[in-house]
This record gives sequence, C-alpha cells and structure tokens, in this order.
Amino acid sequence: MIAENTQIQMRKGILEYCILSIISRGEIYASDIIAELKKAELLVVEGTLYPLLTRLKNNGLLSYSWQESTSGPPRKYYQITEEGKEVLRKLDVTWKELVYAVEISLTGNKK
Repeated sequence: MIAENTQIQMRKGILEYCILSIISRGEIYASDIIAELKKAELLVVEGTLYPLLTRLKNNGLLSYSWQESTSGPPRKYYQITEEGKEVLRKLDVTWKELVYAVEISLTGNKK
C-alpha cells in the first residue's frame, strides 16, 4: 500500500511537466494528449486531464482555440504560451537535476 501511494504521487508530480512537453510540440486536442500519455504508460482519464488543462490555462501556461470538426461539434485545441515555454524550460532543468540526484542516491556514484 505504501509503495502504491508513493508511485501515484510520483506520477502526479510529473504529469503537468509531461503535458506541457506534449503540447509544446504543437497544438493538440485533449484526446490526443491522453493517447500520448497512454503511449508513455502514464495512464490518465479525462477526469484527471481536464482539471489540469484548466489550471495550466488559468496560470497562463496554455491557451486554446476552437476548431471545426468533420465528425461532430467544434474541438478545443491547446497551445503552449510563451510563459508556458519558459516554465517548461525551467522544468526541463529541474527534471535533469532530479534524475542526476536520484541516480547518485541509488548508485552512490557521481558521473
């Protein structure tokens, strides 16, 4: 049970980073974000994704536009903002520092 809780917290902690990274590649529809996360084995459901997207948008890191769909109502496509790109750059650095620190902690060897 303790391991499961830790695993869940670790995944939650990197989810925003992964979402920003995915969106930074180009505008994208929410279901395509879910597909990318599933491909990376970071399984996410819509009930988890949409609140995160809303929070990122409200914090100025994302914007969106509505685009017509050939198979139904218009779709909301997300884009990363300049502020979002800056946050992503900082998260990239933090991620690399964390990977390095964890590797040292696990092996005891500095690279």
